[in-house]
Amino acid sequence: MRTIRVLVVDDHQLVRAGMRALIERLSGCEVVGEACDGREALKLAGTLQPDLILMDVLMPELDGVDAAAQVATVAPHARVLMLSMNAGAEYVLRALQAGAAGYLLKNTSPAELELAIRAVARGETYLSPAVSKHVIEGYVRRADAPVSPLERLTPRQREVLQLIAEGATTKVIARKLKISQKTAETHRAQLMQELGIHEIAGLVRFAIRHGLVSSDS
Repeated sequence: MRTIRVLVVDDHQLVRAGMRALIERLSGCEVVGEACDGREALKLAGTLQPDLILMDVLMPELDGVDAAAQVATVAPHARVLMLSMNAGAEYVLRALQAGAAGYLLKNTSPAELELAIRAVARGETYLSPAVSKHVIEGYVRRADAPVSPLERLTPRQREVLQLIAEGATTKVIARKLKISQKTAETHRAQLMQELGIHEIAGLVRFAIRHGLVSSDS
């Protein structure tokens, strides 16, 4: 049986250490690397080409969902299993729409972690039983619902929004995204226009309300 090569992504070192210990106890599984945010995850995924990326949802710099949407560009064969404390339909649906193959809650048991990893590695989709009901309800609610403001934003606009909400200046945003300061300012202006929010405090409240950053970031 081929070894399942796993990249663990979480902004908490103790969580990563715990996940590594659990995964490396599983037969035929190996942790090939660890990352602390979505941007580092994409860099390592491109270098390591893992089979599976176990990815936290809420992280600094670039959140797990937006990182998951970009995985295919750097590691086409990698499958993403999202890991979160939040079972809300909005979080789960966003993850699945971004291309995640599974969604697992952090309070899950080691046995369920193994089930999820092996299912996703086989090419299946895995959802924690606790979130399955929320997903079904979410799809029903969204069938006739308008597109949410967050979904109207481009991936780059969401990156800029997250960085703004985390306190980054335009200069810092330009450096992190490897774009000019003028381009960063343009993204911010377009973002504000799209959302109808024209002050930083309002953008921060919006990002917190929609789960892009936590209130204690």
